[in-house]
Amino acid sequence: MPVDTPDMTVVPRRVYAMWLMVVGSVLISFTGLVIRNMEVATALHVNFYRAIAFILAVFLVMLIRYRRDTGHQILKVGRPGLLAGSFLAAAGICVLQAITNTTVAATLFICSAIPFITAALAWVFLRETPQKSTLITMCVAALGVFVMISGGSGSGSIYGNLLALMTALCFSGFAVVVRRHRNVEMLPALLISGSIIAAVTLPLLWGQLVVPWRDVILCFVLGGFISALPNILFIIASRHLVAAELTLFMLLEFALGPVWVWLFINEIPARWTVVGGSMVIGSVLFRVMFELRQNRRNQS
Repeated sequence: MPVDTPDMTVVPRRVYAMWLMVVGSVLISFTGLVIRNMEVATALHVNFYRAIAFILAVFLVMLIRYRRDTGHQILKVGRPGLLAGSFLAAAGICVLQAITNTTVAATLFICSAIPFITAALAWVFLRETPQKSTLITMCVAALGVFVMISGGSGSGSIYGNLLALMTALCFSGFAVVVRRHRNVEMLPALLISGSIIAAVTLPLLWGQLVVPWRDVILCFVLGGFISALPNILFIIASRHLVAAELTLFMLLEFALGPVWVWLFINEIPARWTVVGGSMVIGSVLFRVMFELRQNRRNQS
């Protein structure tokens, strides 16, 4: 059934879910800052150690929540969890390869299409139609991303651009699968994702796993907190937001990433980065405020 307008009986939960996505997107936007502080670790090292910490963090959350029933919950996720985990792992691997084979700006530009790809897939497979306010927000935010990178996107390599497109498609697939099976506990899908990434990167790093402890700690912070918590919040929010709305908030990551590097490393962003980032942040916050206003009207 198309979702043209929200059910007013669940608006408070929708607002709650939106704030969860805002918090998660703000947190994961620190990824670039952490990576910039690595001394020796390569992209493969970061992916491997991040995956290990990611698995441990998600498993700990499940252990606290389900205790002795944790193993049963992991097995219970079945094919939907395996599919979602595979999509998320593929997105993580592809984005790394995209960034190393094309410009960062080109990668971000292509990945900014995730909300639109997700909306299209959700319409086909879930019959979810985003609200007009969500579509407007998506367009303004996408325009903001375009403004941010318009000064240095370049064409990049065809191979790198295709991998960036694969990243967008795979993450959109992950969002749609999680949304479709929102009544299933999908936390085990995160464990599957981390396990796949670790299994893929370990053979490539065999005999070269040693990096400074500082880098290992940063990787564990990245995987166990900066990556794990936003993905857990994503799973929770998927029960209350349509797929397009879920991925819309991810654009905050693109807007805030340069801000943290500016504040903590003193890398001054370009003028258009500030202008475009402000458009993204403003449009997303406006969307949340609009939902809050609907909530207040419903209560009155």
